[in-house]
This record gives sequence, structure tokens and C-alpha cells, in this order.
Amino acid sequence: MQKHIKLNTVIPGPKSQDLLERRKRIVPRGISNGCAAFVKQANGALVEDTDGNKFIDFAGAIGTVNVGHSHPQVVEALQTQLENFIHTGFNVMMYESYIELAEKLTELAPGNFPKQAAFFNSGAEAVENAVKIARKYTKRQGVISFTRGFHGRTLMTMTMTSKVKPYKYEFGPFAPEVYKAPYPYEYRRPKEMTEQQYSEFIIEQFEQFLVTEVSPQTVAAVVMEPVQGEGGFIIPNKAFVQRVYEICKENGIVFVADEIQTGFARTGRYFAIEHFDIAPDLITISKSMGAGVPISGVIGRKEFMDVSEPGELGGTYSGSPLGCRAALEVLDIIEKENLNNRAKILGKEVLNKFEYLSNRFEQVDGVRGLGAMCALEIVTDKHTKKPDKEMTQKIVKKAINRGLLLLSAGIFGNVIRILMPLTITDEQLEEGLAILEESIEAVVTVQHI
Repeated sequence: MQKHIKLNTVIPGPKSQDLLERRKRIVPRGISNGCAAFVKQANGALVEDTDGNKFIDFAGAIGTVNVGHSHPQVVEALQTQLENFIHTGFNVMMYESYIELAEKLTELAPGNFPKQAAFFNSGAEAVENAVKIARKYTKRQGVISFTRGFHGRTLMTMTMTSKVKPYKYEFGPFAPEVYKAPYPYEYRRPKEMTEQQYSEFIIEQFEQFLVTEVSPQTVAAVVMEPVQGEGGFIIPNKAFVQRVYEICKENGIVFVADEIQTGFARTGRYFAIEHFDIAPDLITISKSMGAGVPISGVIGRKEFMDVSEPGELGGTYSGSPLGCRAALEVLDIIEKENLNNRAKILGKEVLNKFEYLSNRFEQVDGVRGLGAMCALEIVTDKHTKKPDKEMTQKIVKKAINRGLLLLSAGIFGNVIRILMPLTITDEQLEEGLAILEESIEAVVTVQHI
């Protein structure tokens, strides 16, 4: 098998070390980085640093490049757009690509009802605007998010985010009228409960939440990740999601699906919420939407989206021509290359490997995935399931030093998540999974299979 990883130096190499020293002098510590190397070029699922070291990418710019790095079709479209015009500001002089993108996305989004779409710059902006739209429509203020959820780093989205460190610590006071409801975590359900009992319990907890914490009559929106991303790739059961949706419908609450990390074929569907057979009122999108070009959006019911007056939504760079052009190409690539189906195939391969690793290593457990959104947990042992953040960090570091870009996640920092480009080749996937196994083997205890 051809080897795609190529290591000329230790990581970071001499050139990256020089850049790292410059970075330490001029860039705040608060902006983190997982790999100490500096990129020179990237194509598909391969990344080359300034010292000529080549990595296989299992991080995908935190789920931003589902169609791969520098996809030729995206690059060509952006070059053409650059030659025509870079920016006019949609609120100054409009352009067709914005309209075309809105048409395509509203057609793809679930729900047999009229829809509209508005575009912004980042995932956090999309969530902020979804909240604004919901409040404007309902004339209510309350917002419900969920434990372990992540929605951004702005004031509102930071408030909605569950993990305190590093996202919220000493950054308060936070936005008012934000409430966090319980969210299922099947791997950590009480041992005495069956799966069915736990499902019923969590639903009951949410119903009680609307009595003990906030009245549904004051709630504008419930914002839910169909699969929690930063929270550890936690997949809820269908009954829970559907019951929350029903409660929203019964009480005039806007149901918002936060698809920023889950969208654009990652789970084997354009939108992960499709797995749960419901049609959200609003959907927030970003990350892989633009193949690395900053763009985000809100798709939703026309009567909700159209309630705001001119000037109440948008921004200088919102839905830029470059972002819209890139997003149109992404949608075309997903369809042409059948990336929804590819995500299912990749997910199956990854989960098979993860199950093998779980059987082999005492500290590997909690294997789960939806499409190509896959994860496992690193614990002290399978009996206690105690999260082991330190061991997880060691595994990630060893993987990077071996040429595999890897990410951790989870409220306890003990989840290894996989977000490789969906265009990764079978050989690259196999090589990357082998490096992951080697990295785990170097840190944890080997079991007898």
C-alpha cells in the first residue's frame, strides 16, 4: 500500500519552530492550536507543512472541509469570482449567487412548506440570528439549549454553550433568559436503567424542566444539535428529539436545528436532523458549507424568516460573493460525488475499526457514530467509565507526531472524534486508522482479544 504520510523532521520542524516563536510573540495564547506545525499546502485529505512533512487529515479543519481541501471545482469557481468582483455587500448591490444558493438550500432542507434563507459569516452568527428571528416572531425572550451543547463564542452563543472551560470561564456576565435542558447520553446512562427506561426518563426530565426552570409560554426557541459536536459526538435517540419537537409545536416555540458541524453530508444526509424524521422551523449552517471560505446561514419557515424589517438582519460581509460561490460548488460536489453515500461507507469502516480497538484496549470504549461523524471515548477502564483527559491528549499528540491530524472533544475532554474529508481515499483512511491504533497502543493497556 502506498504511504501518504511523509515525515522529514520531528513535529514541529525547523521552519515551523521559527514560525511558532513568532506566533508566541505576536498572537495571544487564548487562540489555541492542536498541531504545532504550519501548513504550506493542502489537497483532499492530505496536508503538507512548511518543512515538507505530509499529514493525513482526520480533523478536517474541525469539520469544515467535507469536500476536501482545495477541491479543484471550488478553486476554479473562486478564481472566476475573484476576476469578476470580490465584494459589493449584498445590502448595497445584490448578486445572483446569493439568490441561487438560497433557492438550492431551501429546496434541500426538510419540510414541505415555504422557506427562506439568509446568510452570514460564521456559525456563531447563524445561531445569534436564529435567536433574533425566533424572538422577533414569537415576541418572547427565553432560549433553551442543552447540556454539553456548543453554539459559539459570542456573548449569546457562549451563554448557550455548556462547557465552562475553555469557553466561558471568567467571561461573564452572560446573556439573560438562556436555560440549559438535559440531553441524553446513552453511554453514561445509569447502569440500573434499560435503554427504554433511560429514554423515558430523559423525556420526563425535559418535561419537568419546563415546569421547574422556565415556562414554555416565555420561550422563543429551543436550539438543538442533532448530534452534539464539541460535546463529544453524542447522538440522541429519535424518541427524545421527536418529543422535544412535539412540545415546541404544542407551545408555539421555534425549534432550531444547529447543523453547523453536522450538515453538508457529514452524517450521510444533507442535514442530520433528517435522521430523526422532523422538519425544523429554523436550521443553522456553516463550516463545510463553504469548503473553508467563511459563510453561514439560517434556513427556515418563510413566515418566521420574513418577519424582520429591512436592515434588522445581515452585515457587511454576510453571505459574501466568495462564500456563496464556494457553497454552490459544495452542493454540486456533494451531488456529483455522492458524498452522502460516501459518508455512510466511511462511517461503517471507521466504526468497525473502533469496535476492534475497543475489544483490544481496556481504555477504549463508548464507540458511536452517525454516518462519518464517529467517536470513541478514552476511559480509565470499561467498568467505571471514568474519563481520562490526560491519556486522550497523549494519544492525540502521538498521532500528530506520527503524521495524523486528530481532534479531541467532549465535556470531559476524553473523546476522540473523526472529521476526515469525505473525499478521503480508502488507502488514506486505512493508513490513518492504522496510525490511530499505533498511537493508542503507545499509551494505553493492551487487552487479550
